[in-house]
Amino acid sequence: MAHVPAPPAVPEVLKKQLEEFRNFADSPLEELVSKTYRLNHTHQTFDFAQKQKEQALLFNKGKMTLWEVFTRLEQVVDESDPDNDLPQIFHAVQTAETLREEYPEDDWLHLVGLIHDLGKMLVLPEFGEHPMWAVVGDTFPLGCVFSPKICKSSFFSENPDSKNFRYNSLYGVYQPECGLENLTMSWGHDEYMFQVMMHNGCTLPRVGMDIIRFHSFYVWHRDGGYRHLMKPSDHDTLKWNQRFQKADLYSKDHKVPTQQEIDDLKLYYQGLIAKYFPNDVLEW
Repeated sequence: MAHVPAPPAVPEVLKKQLEEFRNFADSPLEELVSKTYRLNHTHQTFDFAQKQKEQALLFNKGKMTLWEVFTRLEQVVDESDPDNDLPQIFHAVQTAETLREEYPEDDWLHLVGLIHDLGKMLVLPEFGEHPMWAVVGDTFPLGCVFSPKICKSSFFSENPDSKNFRYNSLYGVYQPECGLENLTMSWGHDEYMFQVMMHNGCTLPRVGMDIIRFHSFYVWHRDGGYRHLMKPSDHDTLKWNQRFQKADLYSKDHKVPTQQEIDDLKLYYQGLIAKYFPNDVLEW
């Protein structure tokens, strides 16, 4: 049996205090972050998200292995992130290895950590070169009133949906306890990667795919918003998203992996890809 490297130890003490993460006030990256969120909150409308989803479901961006797409994260820096200006491939490995350390028996969760941000490749030319604001950032439901708890919610003042009476009530176009899967979320890498997995027959547990689908829904899993739209089974999704969020966020302060370390981990994660994806080549 091929040797599989053990996961690196998680640092006992974070260099940053927990309250220093998600600093949207005076981060060194704040100017760029605010610009990204202003565009996001202005242009993410119900109609926009519906049209983007329809286009994504064509899966006409090409056929590639998951690992080939994963390496493209070397070219992506998330302009909505106040904590991190490194290429996303490092954050992906940090998250996956933290989950591997904390949940060693749940190999499906390790893979979720590795690929949770894979949809950010939409900003690259070969995947359509979508604007950054339409790919990254916190997500939120469209079709109902914008919660004031959403990050930088003041920017919604220029959003056309904020002036549409159909979308300005607590439930808007939805029914109480309609379930998260029935929401039209702001468009971005989360929903896109979820749709890629569904289309390609991914066999990850559904809660794993829902972590990817809703991991940027901070106003829900961290701040308690939109709970009135949850159905009973969504509470399990909430629990796992809250567990995942800690690794996703706080692992950014862990040691940045070297390229050699990433190469050494390839065998383990390719084994998980083969386990949970029936085909080597995926349609994107």
